[in-house]
Amino acid sequence: MQVSMKLSLRDAPGNLVAALSPISATGGNIKAVIHEHVPDAQGNVVVNVVVEIPPHQIQALKDAFAENGITIMLLGEERLVCQETVILIGHLIHNDLGDTIDRVDKTGFAEITHMTIAMPRIEISSSAQLVVQATGEAELAQAINILREVAQTKGFLMITPLEGAT
Repeated sequence: MQVSMKLSLRDAPGNLVAALSPISATGGNIKAVIHEHVPDAQGNVVVNVVVEIPPHQIQALKDAFAENGITIMLLGEERLVCQETVILIGHLIHNDLGDTIDRVDKTGFAEITHMTIAMPRIEISSSAQLVVQATGEAELAQAINILREVAQTKGFLMITPLEGAT
């Protein structure tokens, strides 16, 4: 099971390791860590973690965090579990890239979760790498088809899938 967690821990040397160690100790596999070193007024920092863990080990992980003084601010099953990366090439900004993204995001089962864009000059085509995440394989395929239809309508070239790209 993939879960996302928002953890709060004291801003002190070694505490990030202390927060992540119980994950592997309880059979979990860290998929992503976002740690922005911005302490709050109490001297705590927030760490966002996505973990693949057997469902029966979640309570053990919670207990291990409590023993290490790690506060779980949010713990939830990851909703978007499938992803694919695509590239769009064309006059993206002039043809309302925001509308293109909205068509996927408004489905409720898929979202554009990351985008990198290159805009060399106004008269030259732009390119954007989009990460599309969805609640399942069928929903991901449907979201990619939505992007294909939009790309065709707006005259964009769409390249997909990009294996291993994120």
